[in-house]
Amino acid sequence: MTPEPNLAGQRVLVTRPRHQADGQARRLRELGAEPVLLPLLEIEPLTEADPAFADARRCILDLDLYRAVIFVSANAARLGAELIDDYWPQLPVGIDWLAIGASTAATLAGYGIQARHSPDGYDSEALLSSDALRQVAGERILIVRGDSGRDKLASDLSARGARVDYACLYRRAAPDPEPEVLESTIYGRPLSAILITSGESLDNLVRLLDGTDTASRLRDCLLVVPSQRIAQRAAGAGFKRTRLAGGPDDRSMIAALLAQHDSEQD
Repeated sequence: MTPEPNLAGQRVLVTRPRHQADGQARRLRELGAEPVLLPLLEIEPLTEADPAFADARRCILDLDLYRAVIFVSANAARLGAELIDDYWPQLPVGIDWLAIGASTAATLAGYGIQARHSPDGYDSEALLSSDALRQVAGERILIVRGDSGRDKLASDLSARGARVDYACLYRRAAPDPEPEVLESTIYGRPLSAILITSGESLDNLVRLLDGTDTASRLRDCLLVVPSQRIAQRAAGAGFKRTRLAGGPDDRSMIAALLAQHDSEQD
């Protein structure tokens, strides 16, 4: 019988926003690892005091004018679906609902929105290569996202002749942990691996490490990342060991960690 995967003795840094970290931490505990929670990104929903929120609400009120609506993340899906529900008790017909990644699509399904996602990847490039967005000239497309991030999706769709609007519903903020939190998570006992799911989280980790005695040691630590783009960014920041996961979802990230662990046991 195949033995149960085991990460006993592994101390793994979980860097997801706090409200999204529980699943990853729970699975690590099941595998015998010690999850160490240090959110490297905070998600702050925009409010009516933010000018961008008024623009987003206007787009949602005009939802039936769009041929497609794209949600870039689970946070965009949750906040976007809640806002849509405020103004559209019944979803408008004729819209192509699209999601970046399976977890984003799953979040939308929980609100009754059946969205398609590319099975070939978890980024803008994968969705852009799908049939859903090949012929968009003259079409209006809404992208639901945070107030910052990559513009690849909008720029490529605009180049294909689409008219693209943003509905920005949250901002990403860099946490500022207290010194004792850093001591108990990354400055104290050694880590076995760090799970990074976005480029911004990586940048925030680098910011926390710069100028510290721990920087060199942590740059030797295994970094599990969801894309080649982030892996290259990590190498540029001086990290020496990276493992590429199949995507940013919990299952893919932990599968990559297990694969690395198994390869080191051979």
